[in-house]
Amino acid sequence: MDIEFVRSRFIKHFDGTTGSVYASPGRINLIGEHTDYNGGFVFPGAVDKGMIAEIKINGTDKVRAYSIDLKDYVEFGLNEEDAPRASWARYIFGVCREIIKRGGKIGGFNTAFAGDVPLGAGMSSSAALESTYAYALNEMFDCKLDKFELAKIGQATEHNYCGVNCGIMDQFASVFGKAGSLIRLDCRSLEYQYFPFNPVGYKLVLLDSVVKHELASSAYNKRRESCERAVAAIQKKHPHVEFLRDANMGWLEEVKGDISAEDYMRAEYVIEEIQRVLDVCDALEKGDYETVGQKMYETHYGMSKLYEVSCEELDFLNDIAKQCGVTGSRVMGGGFGGCTINLVKDDKYDAFITEATAAYQAKYGRKPKVYDVVISDGSRKLC
Repeated sequence: MDIEFVRSRFIKHFDGTTGSVYASPGRINLIGEHTDYNGGFVFPGAVDKGMIAEIKINGTDKVRAYSIDLKDYVEFGLNEEDAPRASWARYIFGVCREIIKRGGKIGGFNTAFAGDVPLGAGMSSSAALESTYAYALNEMFDCKLDKFELAKIGQATEHNYCGVNCGIMDQFASVFGKAGSLIRLDCRSLEYQYFPFNPVGYKLVLLDSVVKHELASSAYNKRRESCERAVAAIQKKHPHVEFLRDANMGWLEEVKGDISAEDYMRAEYVIEEIQRVLDVCDALEKGDYETVGQKMYETHYGMSKLYEVSCEELDFLNDIAKQCGVTGSRVMGGGFGGCTINLVKDDKYDAFITEATAAYQAKYGRKPKVYDVVISDGSRKLC
């Protein structure tokens, strides 16, 4: 993403003036899916694609915002009743409102922004947008909010202004990202730890299936309910168990006769996935990327066969990865479409991309999109 491009559009729309330029990244999650609402761990990292915004305080009580990618301009005030209709502008408005609710005093500003996070690929373009404005406005108006609060502001914007009841991983990764490191976030305590991710001799690449199946939200709620029923059954014998994160396979086995086969399978996947995150952290500390890859394949199997949130296209891409000798591959994100994330040795990369693209097109009549990712820094001021 080019700072000069964003600046040129800002100058054009706001009378030749310039402001300050800020950026925040999208994210990947190496492992740890559907663990967040079960009190477990996730393992995200910021990527080298994100949002860039130029911002200049304008001395009024109005925000004048231009979306470069959508070629759309909106003006709005900072009171609750001033919420803009345009969905993209609600992200910026929501961040402003959430800062104000926390005691931050902010005024009007002019802004133009653009992004290169692929939309619909599960890399959290919305979190990148929220984090950019939360970080920038906090600094420009000296609101003295810490980074955790900035991530929570992004999450609250989704909940209160955009109708998405998301966890905190996306915003957290965008704000706290660090080049060369992944972040293990404990979704219960919000404690976090950086782990080295410098896969010399390997590339990380996303293959976007370019499909999104509609049942995602209702299926997500059903999975969540399954996990809650399993916890309730285990609690009768082990009262301290609050989340599946507190349970183990032995305890799940004890209640196998008390819950449905489906609920058992869902809980089995989650308990195993929480352990896989810890195993991957141990492997990374030893530089053991082969074990990391093996755990990624195990996650895909669990999401496909036990949690049943994969789909035919994603399973197909995962099978091709195996056939091409890719070190690790799995569906990334909630499932029912989106991307696979692949850890590929350099010498196998070209053949894998060629084979996967050709085979996918032959079967489904379209090419998957290919996104190379580099683990990069979080929210920051560029100039």
